[in-house]
Amino acid sequence: MFWGCEHHHGHHHHAGPRGPRGPFGRGRGGFGGGPPGWWGDWFGGPPLRADRGGVRYLVLDVLAERARHGYEVIQAIEQRSGDTYRPSPGVIYPTLQMLEELGHARVIEADGRKIYEITDAGREDLQANREYVDEFYERFAETSWERFAEDFGDVMKRVGTLMKMLRHAMHRGRITPAVLARTVKVLDKAAAEIEELLAEDPAKRPGRRP
Repeated sequence: MFWGCEHHHGHHHHAGPRGPRGPFGRGRGGFGGGPPGWWGDWFGGPPLRADRGGVRYLVLDVLAERARHGYEVIQAIEQRSGDTYRPSPGVIYPTLQMLEELGHARVIEADGRKIYEITDAGREDLQANREYVDEFYERFAETSWERFAEDFGDVMKRVGTLMKMLRHAMHRGRITPAVLARTVKVLDKAAAEIEELLAEDPAKRPGRRP
């Protein structure tokens, strides 16, 4: 069953299956009213991260553009990922030190600051792993919610409209066991079709954005 329907005797709480503060209630994260708090809940999951050992190639990639100090490396990677991935200093600075020890980067002085410059060996290492860097940023481009925020907002508006419609019918006494049973069947069918659509290979979907 797509959405379970619980019947309670006595006082009726017009809330979703996860309670008044669940996805269909009035609290934060619901569609019942107030600001769209669900947005952060939907897109606030664990962010994509670079593989352990793969960060070095991201660092070399930005150093290949120009010499940078640690904080600039962090900023450059964040910018290239569309502000989706920001490596921590605890990851970047040890990586820079490792690259220096490997001879893939060297420290130079510029304006009284220590910055890192890529070496020829570092460029060779980067070239050998260019595919990893390109695929890493492409992965972020595919999963960045900002690209689909407007379209996704349209979907969620329709879900919200559906919940308001059901709540309105409930307040007017138009909800019966028979109506609920038919509604569940409609929703189950729609959910199955959407699940099948989402299971498709994104690269083969018509109208895929470049």
